[in-house]
Amino acid sequence: MTVTNGMTLEMRHLVLSYGGPPVVDGLDLTVRPGEILVLTGPSGCGKSTVLRALGRLLKPSGGQVLLDGKRIDKTPTREVAKVLGILPQSPLAPEGLTVADLVARGRHPHQSWLRQWSRDDEAVVAEALAWTDMADLADRPVDALSGGQRQRAWISMALAQGTDLLLLDEPTTFLDLAHQVDVLELVRRLHREAGRTVVMVLHDLNLAARYADHLVAMRDGRIVAAGSPREVLTPQLLADVFGLQAMVLPDPVSDGVLVVPVGSRRGADL
Repeated sequence: MTVTNGMTLEMRHLVLSYGGPPVVDGLDLTVRPGEILVLTGPSGCGKSTVLRALGRLLKPSGGQVLLDGKRIDKTPTREVAKVLGILPQSPLAPEGLTVADLVARGRHPHQSWLRQWSRDDEAVVAEALAWTDMADLADRPVDALSGGQRQRAWISMALAQGTDLLLLDEPTTFLDLAHQVDVLELVRRLHREAGRTVVMVLHDLNLAARYADHLVAMRDGRIVAAGSPREVLTPQLLADVFGLQAMVLPDPVSDGVLVVPVGSRRGADL
């Protein structure tokens, strides 16, 4: 399931709102092909809103989102769905829908009156299930799965789309630590072995540091810092953005860093 990855995703002077004051104002960001980019920041900073705009689920109030140099809002929905897959927070499947049927929905952008379901589609679904170790659960209803299994099923569906780009909004929400690592290891394997470009929203700073190639820290709808986790996660940034007193240490397992909380800066000010 290797993807020849050359797609770029850009935001230029992006303004996003939900009918009121801007949630994101004047944001510029480029997702480079073949990287894992992680958006992080305190709750309400706009990171999930940015991901929705990247996935064409939210129309900008100003600025543009460009997919391979073309405005995403001017590109036909089916064409976008062939190259960009999005997994929102806590997605819900219809009651009783099996894993196999859910994953098969990932092939819908490739269907038309002239191209109906084929053996090629069947093979792609089988491969997606194999990638995520979900083949043995193909006939199980999605609503009967554990949280980690459900996330794998939804990632399988995104894989079946055959897209260059995957957008994942908090893919570890409501999972225990072991399942969080399990899902993120799968994402990294898809990135390294299948050539996917991945944009994720993550709250956990240590998981973000472990799995990001490029880390973007946001606050109040703006980018505060961007670069490698080593460059971004400094004690000063953690204090300024998260109100957190912390030590930043080398990660003994990876080449990244570990954030060790010491206390709340807000608490120190009381």
